[in-house]
Amino acid sequence: MKNKNQKMNARNLLVSFVLALFLVAGASAVSFTGDLSDTTAKVLVDGINANNDVSVVAGDEVTVEVTFEAVVNDTDVTVEATIEGDKAKAFASTGVFDVEAGKSYKKNLVLKVPYELKDDISNDLELTIEIDGKEYKSESVVVLLRVQRPSYNAVVKSLTTPSSITAGETFPIEVVLKNMGYNDLDDVYVSARIAELNVMQGPKWFGDLVTLKDCDDDCDLEDTVVGKLYLDVPYTAKAGVYNLELKVENDDTESIVTKQIVIANDFSENVISTTATKTVAKGEEAVYELLIVNPTNNVKVYKIVTDSEDVTSTVSQTVIAVPAGSSKTVEVRASSDVEGEYTFNVNVFSGENLEKTVAYNLSVEGKQTNTIFVLTVVLAVIFLVLLVALIVLLGKKPEKSEEFGESYY
Repeated sequence: MKNKNQKMNARNLLVSFVLALFLVAGASAVSFTGDLSDTTAKVLVDGINANNDVSVVAGDEVTVEVTFEAVVNDTDVTVEATIEGDKAKAFASTGVFDVEAGKSYKKNLVLKVPYELKDDISNDLELTIEIDGKEYKSESVVVLLRVQRPSYNAVVKSLTTPSSITAGETFPIEVVLKNMGYNDLDDVYVSARIAELNVMQGPKWFGDLVTLKDCDDDCDLEDTVVGKLYLDVPYTAKAGVYNLELKVENDDTESIVTKQIVIANDFSENVISTTATKTVAKGEEAVYELLIVNPTNNVKVYKIVTDSEDVTSTVSQTVIAVPAGSSKTVEVRASSDVEGEYTFNVNVFSGENLEKTVAYNLSVEGKQTNTIFVLTVVLAVIFLVLLVALIVLLGKKPEKSEEFGESYY
C-alpha cells in the first residue's frame, strides 16, 4: 500500500511542473511560469495574456514554446501540442528526452493553424499542451485561440481542364475563385501558362470579390466568380506530362497553383526524311524524299533552303503550301564529281521560324556509270543469246519417217 501511495504522490508531483507557454509566428521567445495544477495558469501569446482573446491567422505557422521545471525524474518525456478543429487537426511533438527533478527545460513546437473558416470570418479553436513521460503524465493545459481569415486570400476552388489534350489544339481552362480573406478583393486578374512550351494567356480580369462579412443575400454569387482562359498548344509539343501554372493576383495578394496535364501528339515530327544516306557514283544525282506534315487546322507555307558547300544540292520546290491536316513531299537532289563522304543540310522554315534542319549524307565512289552504254551491252547480250538459239534450231534436221506399203499379187 505504501508503494502505491508513493507512486500516486509522484504522479501528482509531476502535475506541479512549472510551465511557460509562448505562441508566436517567428517572434522572439518570452517565458512565463505557471503551475499546471493551478487553474489560473497563464499563457502568453506574443507577449499578451491568452485571457485577452489572442488571435492567430488561419494557415499560418505558429511556434509554441513550453518551459517547465521537473519535480520528479523520468525518461522518454515528450511535449505535445494540438490545435484541433471540426475537420482538421494540427499536431506537433518533440523528440523524447529525460528530465531530472528540480531542473528546468524549454521546448519549441511549430504548428500550422488549421483553416476551417468556410462560412465564418473568424472562430475559436483550442490549443492543448501535454507533457508525457514513461512513468508520469501531466494534466492538459487548454488555451483558447481566436483564428481569423488572412487579410487577403483568393482561393482557387477548382481548376478544370479537358481530360484529353492534343498538340496543335486550343484547350479551355475553367477556374472557380472564392474570396477566403478578411477583406474585399478588387480587380482580380488570372493568368495561365505552360512554361515548358512557352505558352501563356492573361492576365485576364475576373472582377471584384467581396468578403463574407460584406455580402448581401447570396454570398456565393458575390464572393465567388467563375471564368475561362484558353491556351494554344504548339503542334510541335512532344507528348508527355506538363505543369499548368495558374496565377491569381490583385494589388493586395498573389498566389500560384499548379496542375499536371497530359498532352498527346501523334505528329511530334512534322518534317520527316525517309532516307538520310545515299551512295552514288561520281557525277550521279542522289534523290532524297522530304515529307512535310501540317497537322494544324490552317494552311501553312514552308520555305526549303539547302545548306551545302562541297556538294551540289537542289530541291524540287523552294516554297510549298501544305493544306490543313495533310502532307506533301519535296525531292532533294545532291551530286559531286569528287569521291568522298559528304554531309549537307536542308532547312525548313515556317515564316521566319526554323521548323527543323535535316542532315543528309552522300557517299560518292567509283566512276560515273554510262546508262546508255550499259543498256546497249544488255541489248547486245540478249541479241546474241537469241541468235545462238536460232542457229541451234535451224541446225537440227528432221528425222525421216519409214513408209510401209502393202503388195498385192
